[in-house]
Amino acid sequence: MTAPRFIVLEGIDGSGTTTQAALLVAELSRRGVNAVATCEPTPGPVGKLIRSALKRELVSEAGGPHALPWTSMALLFAADRLDHVESFIAPELARGTTVVCDRYVLSSLAYQSATSPEGEAALPWIRTLNACALRPDVTIVLDVPEDVARARRERRGGRPELFEVQELQRRLALLYARAEELLVGERVVHVEDGSVEAVAARILEVVLA
Repeated sequence: MTAPRFIVLEGIDGSGTTTQAALLVAELSRRGVNAVATCEPTPGPVGKLIRSALKRELVSEAGGPHALPWTSMALLFAADRLDHVESFIAPELARGTTVVCDRYVLSSLAYQSATSPEGEAALPWIRTLNACALRPDVTIVLDVPEDVARARRERRGGRPELFEVQELQRRLALLYARAEELLVGERVVHVEDGSVEAVAARILEVVLA
């Protein structure tokens, strides 16, 4: 790798994107590549609001629990992403740093369409919200069976987050299997599940190709 790259890892909850992003950055750094890991939702102000919504921590004006509609979630994810690009991703790339991002536009296309009453008919609007987002050099989709991902989520313990619902995760797995149709004209590579080491090796092959 002679030029900085923008690499995105995607998959359903429990697919291992966070683990693999960290391993990829560590291996690239070992090889002398200046690389950094980042994620969405971000630790920024909009990202913190999204994380509170995912953890069901928002409170309504009346003082009870408040669940945001899918439209508000789509807008928040897009706003967080644009801030992410302007404040972190683009500056790092400009400095010659390869950026490995745990989730990006594909997550919005998959999760927001899967939670919309309109289903995939909502995709054009979601794409419009993200039209100004920087396009990755490659999006790597970790294809993990839903039951395997569910077992990993259960091992983590704690209260399931907003999207960690079995039926929703099944629909998301089907959408991720068609990632090329969602990210029209972009480079998408699927990596099948396996041991942590085997998946990391395959991801590295894709990145160095």
